[in-house]
Amino acid sequence: MTVFSTRGTVARGSCLAVAMVLVAAGSAWAQATTAPVTPGVAAVVKAVATEAEATVKAFNAGDAAALAGMFIEDGEVVDENGTVTESRAEIASLFKRFFERFPKATLEMEVTDAREIGDDVVIEEGVRRITTDQGAAAAQVRYVAVRTKQGDRWPLASYREFSDDPLPTPTEMLATLDWIVGDWVDESPDGKTQISYRWTEDGNFLIGEYNLSVGGQPASKSVQRIGWDPVEGTLRSWTFDSDGGFSEGEWLGTDDGWVVKSEATLPDGTIGSATVTIRPSDADHFVVESTDRIVGGVEEADFKLVIARKPPQPGN
Repeated sequence: MTVFSTRGTVARGSCLAVAMVLVAAGSAWAQATTAPVTPGVAAVVKAVATEAEATVKAFNAGDAAALAGMFIEDGEVVDENGTVTESRAEIASLFKRFFERFPKATLEMEVTDAREIGDDVVIEEGVRRITTDQGAAAAQVRYVAVRTKQGDRWPLASYREFSDDPLPTPTEMLATLDWIVGDWVDESPDGKTQISYRWTEDGNFLIGEYNLSVGGQPASKSVQRIGWDPVEGTLRSWTFDSDGGFSEGEWLGTDDGWVVKSEATLPDGTIGSATVTIRPSDADHFVVESTDRIVGGVEEADFKLVIARKPPQPGN
């Protein structure tokens, strides 16, 4: 596999798909990196560079027909919304509308990967960005282009683009739990638990602190960190208890709250598991239910708690 990295500036068009077509057909192969290139690949690069020069010239001249000529007769363009434009005639019309709407646009693109499939097909991948004459940049888009050999040319058979919006940040993925930030209390016959949640300074995690007292005396403390797991695509929590135990939970969103699949390790090495359901009932209360509780292979009783937001202190 040979990777080429190129960057070009081209005059502009009408929709992102058109511009992407231009990118793929134009400056994409204008330059190659200094990475070793085999003679066969070098010949392909040179041939496609010729296509690139012709494409840039046609685009800068606003020549939609010439740009469409960079495709095979039944070539296609597929934009990031899945809209398909087929045949040279339709592609020419697409470019024409593009030039009419954006006569002064510029385009930047970079080929990130290129490889030959057999003797007559080249696959290239890259990204492109369009800037309008007002200086506003369009969203970055990825593309995949398929070129097929016709004589000594490598015209485009297919050009497809994909949205390349930035990945959501951990803060954005945790936003659905923002309601839990604050101070809470659970009062039950068995004890009293003070709960407090806050964001970390970087906004990447939620930190929860649990303080349990029995008969007015401190009994245990726990610290929980909730974050986004980009590998599994889910929220995950890690909880550490003052007695040395710890647990990990996988958070699955539901229509009215969360289901947490939790696995715990007790200080003596005993393994436990449980399913915890967390459901806000109003702005100042949420319900916690724990079911399927297994500790050391022994089934434990389910429980249900109602957690209330602590009222503000006098003077606050």
